[in-house]
Amino acid sequence: MCVAFMTLDRKTKMKHEASKALPPPPVVPPGVVPVKVPGSRRTLMARRGFGTRGQRIPLLTNHFNVKLSSTTDHFYQYNVALFYEDGNPVEAKGVGRRVLEMLYKLYKPEMGGKGFAYDGEKTLYTVGPLPGTTLEFPVLLENLSSNRTVRGGSPSEGETKRSRCPPQSKSYTVKLNYAKKIPSQAIFNALRGQDSEHFHEALRVLDVMLRQHAANQGCLIVRQSFFHNDPRNSMSIGGGVVGLQGFYSGFRSTQAGLSLNMDVSTTLILKPGKVVDFLLENQNVKNVSEIDWMKAKMMLKNLRVKTFPSNFTQKIIGLSEKSCRQQMFFINKKSADSRSDPVEITVSNYYAKYHNQEVFASQDYPCLDVGKPKRPIYIPIELCELISLQRYTKPLSALQRAKLAEQSTLKPHDRMNCVVNELKRSNYAADPLINSTGITINTMCTQVEGRVLEPPKLTVGNGGVMLPRGGYWSFNNKTLVEPTQITRWAVVNFSARCDTNSLCRDLLRCGKAKGMRLEEPHSVIQEDMNSSRNPAPIRVELMFEAMKRTLPGLPRFLLCILPERKNHEIYGPWKRKCLVEDGIVTQCMAPITINDLYLTHLLLKINAKMGGLNSVLSVEHLHSIPLVSRIPTIIFGMDVYHAPPGRSDIPSIAAVVSSRKWPLISRYRASVRAQSSRVELIDALFKPVSPKKDEGMIRELLVDFYQSTHKLKPKHIIIFRDGVSESMFDQVLNIELEQIMQACKFLDDEWDPKFLVVVAQKRHHTRFFQPRSEANVPAGTIIDTKVCHPKNNDFYLCAHSGPIGTTRPTHYHVLLDQIGFSVDDLQELVHSLSYVYQKSTYAKAVVAPVCYAHQAAAQMSLFGKFDDMPDTTSSLSGGGDGSSGGGGGGSAQLPELHENVRSSMFFC
Repeated sequence: MCVAFMTLDRKTKMKHEASKALPPPPVVPPGVVPVKVPGSRRTLMARRGFGTRGQRIPLLTNHFNVKLSSTTDHFYQYNVALFYEDGNPVEAKGVGRRVLEMLYKLYKPEMGGKGFAYDGEKTLYTVGPLPGTTLEFPVLLENLSSNRTVRGGSPSEGETKRSRCPPQSKSYTVKLNYAKKIPSQAIFNALRGQDSEHFHEALRVLDVMLRQHAANQGCLIVRQSFFHNDPRNSMSIGGGVVGLQGFYSGFRSTQAGLSLNMDVSTTLILKPGKVVDFLLENQNVKNVSEIDWMKAKMMLKNLRVKTFPSNFTQKIIGLSEKSCRQQMFFINKKSADSRSDPVEITVSNYYAKYHNQEVFASQDYPCLDVGKPKRPIYIPIELCELISLQRYTKPLSALQRAKLAEQSTLKPHDRMNCVVNELKRSNYAADPLINSTGITINTMCTQVEGRVLEPPKLTVGNGGVMLPRGGYWSFNNKTLVEPTQITRWAVVNFSARCDTNSLCRDLLRCGKAKGMRLEEPHSVIQEDMNSSRNPAPIRVELMFEAMKRTLPGLPRFLLCILPERKNHEIYGPWKRKCLVEDGIVTQCMAPITINDLYLTHLLLKINAKMGGLNSVLSVEHLHSIPLVSRIPTIIFGMDVYHAPPGRSDIPSIAAVVSSRKWPLISRYRASVRAQSSRVELIDALFKPVSPKKDEGMIRELLVDFYQSTHKLKPKHIIIFRDGVSESMFDQVLNIELEQIMQACKFLDDEWDPKFLVVVAQKRHHTRFFQPRSEANVPAGTIIDTKVCHPKNNDFYLCAHSGPIGTTRPTHYHVLLDQIGFSVDDLQELVHSLSYVYQKSTYAKAVVAPVCYAHQAAAQMSLFGKFDDMPDTTSSLSGGGDGSSGGGGGGSAQLPELHENVRSSMFFC
């Protein structure tokens, strides 16, 4: 590649001069390499207008108009600190609400009779000021827990207290310190499109009021969602886990004013009841003797139980080392004098003697420890019940996910009715604190106008054209636009019950009908039955050894048949072996019902991975996409894949995919890196390791574009970023985009491309409904009025059809547009990019580059699930020529993809 470089001294001088008058750069999260911003700080672009294309249709949305009187001048914020009697600080998250509730009951006159909204942790808000800037109150909370249980330990450790103590109360000191006042006028200013630094703070006050209203009703609060303890809203999904339906509520600023966004929400809780019954269901066993107590210990830790006969709530910290009949502890045996002699007794004997409670069912099993690390308290497991509304935060199995999706699905009409009924039932107008703000909430869904865009035409083989209907199309009697030829391939079968002869015959027949030229597979290699008992990595190695004995050389393609399901434990090791070590394109499948439709979709994936194209946009084929087809343009899709909650030891995986072979916008490749766990900002876009060497992801993709596009550098760079909240938009514009710009300048200092930056959000709660209809909104429905931002450039798009449940629109935010798209052209481009996902025959909910980035990151994350990942900094993977450092713990090294598959759509 022809690249021009500046001298290091000249570069340093220019950056120094340009940065003299700059404002301070945005805060960079831990683990992200900071980048100096050589230009002025970028801000979000304002809306340039509204779209006009498409058939207009009336819609309803789950936004409710809010009127806010200007009688309230300011909200007042106070910092909350809780302390024990001895002065030690209290972790407010568990007990804070109960302490503050008692404080209000005891000291309402001392607080000027004012109600307050407490966020459950360290902040409290009032409407108007409290009597002083610093307030301190003693609060007595009675009978939080009981010590009337069995204590472990030995006399030498000072554990000679009576085993039966009276129920104890706890004393707290609550300190309130004035922090600041927040003008309510900030909300009015923002609704008029004026910048207001206090707007988000003022909106947070209102949101906290809603949360407190739900907390006062005894709901489980999860961020801005609340869940009633109502069995009618629960759904069992197996493993002792229950899906609980509740509601999200949050205030939004829109073009129509302030609105309350309410939606149905679902969280996971543990099934309340006897601990033994929960463990049996959780581990899917029938008898207590089959319980794996190591797994049980991990599952039960930090859960809260009600104990009998004391009838108090305790938190589990672990299990006893011995069984109930063997576990000893000391009690004080009363004697004639004032002193007592410690006597050792087993837990089961103690309950029989002192509580007249024979422990039969669990005497051969461990006890629950509900004490402290140095002061255990043992309770027989049969005398404990899990209390209700305890969240379950561990990963779900595939079966649990399927059950949850099936049972929590609501049709549009049912979803809308649920939301409207809950809003009426909540009766926010009756809440004194909410009422004091001057808020009134309309209980009718807001009416909006949508536009249904025409689906883009697709070009297939032999010049054929398809017009999708309802977001779907079919390859029946159609050929692929660029079918590939597959030679030197084989089939491997990991002990799956599958007629491989029939499969191969049907696959060749179906491939021929689609224009693909598949040779007969060289052989079908069946796994040895004895090998199936080995761990997954060993099974993969044994299969490759058998394959090498059978085949004359490494194949170009391998069809892998997995037992039972695609996400089998073999999947990760198999993909790593093929893609990293041997550079073989592979497609996995599971032995389900195999028909022509299934085989067609299988062939779409294979053709894309092998370098072919299944279909392209007709405007792409005719080179008539505005500002894209005539000017060299590269499209990036960016996403970060995080480990399940609670797994901070597993790194996050960042992926960037880029279009290649312009003027095509349907063919992509990926670059993937590991980075610090739970960090959303991508830290390896630009990684200069010397004045002439950059090991970042963007350089790798730009070089690929240059080499695949007749040595052209893109003049337009379109970026679709997934997975970031509105609070991170500034960082996307001033950190990530700056890294991309620096990567471009590093390659060629005279190169000055124009950028378009769009964020795609799927995790939001706005839904749209058709009046007087139970059907979802049509595929291609776009909304950019009334419920969108009053100033910024955003729109909602339902590109896909929702056959099940209620369609979730994608919320697109246009942060920057230097290219100069018209409103209609940009919305058409985004809509069209939902139709270029090569392995499907339906429009995707979000643009294909974002889908590909997510798939690439998710697939690479599987490479670390079966190996001991070294605790090192982040490193190159996914195709590059070096390694780059990451930041912080929780990151690890990803293997580099083999050069044979590096530029392929391995993630498809």
